[in-house]
Amino acid sequence: MDTSTPPSAQYLRVHYLARPEGRIAYSVEGSGPLVVAVPGMGDLRSSFRELVPPLLAAGHRVAVMDLRGHGQSDTTFRTHGDVPTALDILALIDELGVPAVVLGNSMGAAAAAWAAAERPAAIAGLVLYGPMLREPSASRFVHMMNRTLYRAAIAKPWGAAFWAGYYRSLNRGVRAPWLPEHVAAIRSSLGEPGRLRSFRDLALSLDHSVVEARLGEITAPIRAFIGTGDPDYKDPAAENEWLAGLNGPAGVTTELVPDAGHYPHAQRPDITVPATLEFLGSLRGPADAWASRA
Repeated sequence: MDTSTPPSAQYLRVHYLARPEGRIAYSVEGSGPLVVAVPGMGDLRSSFRELVPPLLAAGHRVAVMDLRGHGQSDTTFRTHGDVPTALDILALIDELGVPAVVLGNSMGAAAAAWAAAERPAAIAGLVLYGPMLREPSASRFVHMMNRTLYRAAIAKPWGAAFWAGYYRSLNRGVRAPWLPEHVAAIRSSLGEPGRLRSFRDLALSLDHSVVEARLGEITAPIRAFIGTGDPDYKDPAAENEWLAGLNGPAGVTTELVPDAGHYPHAQRPDITVPATLEFLGSLRGPADAWASRA
């Protein structure tokens, strides 16, 4: 796969989903079973550029959304976090047609998992990249310090530059050739009025324990990828083992992705794209398993 290809045109065709506190920006192309992709905190929907063209070619309708206050979504939202994002995912699926397979990175994966627990019939499957499905194991003091650091770091005038550098550092291992362009786009976006405030509000409100508490309610099959160099985990291999041990009713399949950090879908598309397509293919039987869940 030529990973140097620029983002395809679907990222330029923006649509808006009306929500009680503002609008969620999304792009949608193609026809067939619906796939919804959700980026992580501080990211843009174009982070899924490696996956969208192969998904379209495989006969899927693909929607990629921006988080609240991110990208081209409105900055008027007062609530942020895993649960509000999950409700946005479900609203988008209702808008485009139930059910869907949801692809999620980082906190986008957490929100997708909560959505699958909340409305099993709406989610036919989950593909998770660098998922943050539980709070990191640390003391209460460390959590408080992290929030204090976020409050200081994600502030004007240095907040956009700080996050751009930190985002780059999360790409340990193989780096996408388009990473510099993507980081520049993130930094530029955070320079727009209200976006840095929205990002800081999200960072300070995140609590993945609300997701961990509901993992046992998920009935959809799960395919997950964790980078061996992901700095967001104390021990990526141990996190992969924990995730594999969830053993949901439909099964959990996990994979450690070598030479990848927090964004295995962008860093190692040679591994994650074929595996994602294989997983989606396994959900499409003669009776169209996706539609049968509605």
